[in-house]
Amino acid sequence: MNLREKINQELKDAMRSGDKLRLETIRSIRALILEFEKSGSGKELNDEESIKILTGAAKKRKEAAEQYRAANRSDLAEKEDSELKIIEKFLPPQLTKEEILDEVKKIASEIDAKTKDDFSKLMPAASKALKGKADGKVVRDIVEKLLSGN
Repeated sequence: MNLREKINQELKDAMRSGDKLRLETIRSIRALILEFEKSGSGKELNDEESIKILTGAAKKRKEAAEQYRAANRSDLAEKEDSELKIIEKFLPPQLTKEEILDEVKKIASEIDAKTKDDFSKLMPAASKALKGKADGKVVRDIVEKLLSGN
């Protein structure tokens, strides 16, 4: 079952159950996919593009929740967090910090990155390898700590 079929099935389930938040969130994901398909870019919706779309949607929810918390609007932050959890169900499972560190160490040894000067070699390789599996900010922090010797 591809992402579009999975989303359509989840949409039907949300309609049947009457879960308005889930329905609204799934509709927003579906709108992003339709927007991508009608963009005229000539790209086809594959797993990589799906992950890219969903990761972007998840990132927007995280940032919005942080901004709402900073503005003391916990009600809106909770809504964003709930939507984020729904979106994350469609994404591959996220790696823990320890798993990310192990992967980054392995990549660093493969490309011989040891100092801060090697950041421009290691970060793109780590980002590509961990795309969709880990938050980019977390990967960046781990790469910086590893190369600084902490």
